[in-house]
Amino acid sequence: MKTFLPKASEIQPRWVVIDCQDQILGKVAARVATILRGKDKPTFTPHMDTGDHVIVINAEKIAVTGSKLSQKFYYNHSGYKGGMHKESLKEMLASHPERVMEHAVKCMLPKNKLADRIFHKMHVYKGAEHPHTAQKPEPIAVDPRRK
Repeated sequence: MKTFLPKASEIQPRWVVIDCQDQILGKVAARVATILRGKDKPTFTPHMDTGDHVIVINAEKIAVTGSKLSQKFYYNHSGYKGGMHKESLKEMLASHPERVMEHAVKCMLPKNKLADRIFHKMHVYKGAEHPHTAQKPEPIAVDPRRK
């Protein structure tokens, strides 16, 4: 029996929508990373991009557990001396909620060139509106127990 390897022309990516309202950040990020990578498909191949396009809406309404809002920090350095900037999760959700989801998903992807191509198939938006209605995305629930 030979190992099946899909050709690039055989891969048909679909578009899915995930609503983050009242969902846990880590659970949503793990689900998005799995869909982006294509690990939920039977044609998954580690060295190929077999994943789907993911639209994440309501990024500002994401939930976190514990005291992460005040104790989790995002660090950024400008490259100059004394250029370290520190921002808490609460501040980041208030100013740029899309970056919180993007950072969580990017850290769950492999650290290679393929991950850069995979990451560009994720689209994160603050509100419930998105400009990808022409692609006819299908909604997907993150956790079937939470509606």
